[in-house]
Amino acid sequence: MATEARRVVTVERGTDWEDGFARPRVMLQPYAAPSVLGLFGFAAATFMVALHMTGVYGGADTNGILWPFAALFGGVAQFMAGMWSFRVRDTIATAMHGAWGSFWIAFGILNLLIQWGKIPNHPAGSVSDPAFAMWFYMLAAVTLAGALAALAENLALFSVLATLATGSALLAVGLSVGGTGWVKVAAWVLVASAILAWYTATAIMLLSGAGRVILPLGKPMNREANVPGGKPVKPIQLEWAEPGIKKGQ
Repeated sequence: MATEARRVVTVERGTDWEDGFARPRVMLQPYAAPSVLGLFGFAAATFMVALHMTGVYGGADTNGILWPFAALFGGVAQFMAGMWSFRVRDTIATAMHGAWGSFWIAFGILNLLIQWGKIPNHPAGSVSDPAFAMWFYMLAAVTLAGALAALAENLALFSVLATLATGSALLAVGLSVGGTGWVKVAAWVLVASAILAWYTATAIMLLSGAGRVILPLGKPMNREANVPGGKPVKPIQLEWAEPGIKKGQ
């Protein structure tokens, strides 16, 4: 901010310099928790698509209804949440929302190509598809890494990522061997991950709105954050010598 500080004209002195030093200007930039949007987008897209994979919801033509919403809400919105997480210095959220937001955008493009007849339409698990399965193996590996990192953040986020990694791995197996049984088991695990993501996003949003803990997140490093009614955070904090910036969410 040195360049900006030189432009600041102080009312008291009538100059932008004092004792050979530029007078600084403090800019407060608190941010809302972007993971609320990211987790809600992930929860909605994952719940609807996974529930369709279980066979409980929808039919043969349901993909045409699912993919636009999954691509925008689970994809674009979640990817943007990942980029905003970068601004609040939340490495885990940046990686997870960025990765899964990208996946849901790709999911939308894939289903658009299917709708146009460019790619054959095979329900998940109906045929062996090792090429598609490899992507879920990689997603499972990336998400597992995020789950391990989240152990130091909060147990709610860990549960979301752990079930997501498990569901992705099971789905990868189902796609590899062409087994509908594997796919349905994976889908139910993913439904559980979506429900946990909804809980986590709701807990963060209620904490922000009420200014106190309503639903505990299971933070291992902050016991007050796990007690309903506790006030574990302040709206504006000073960390890393950056006024107004609070590391994490």
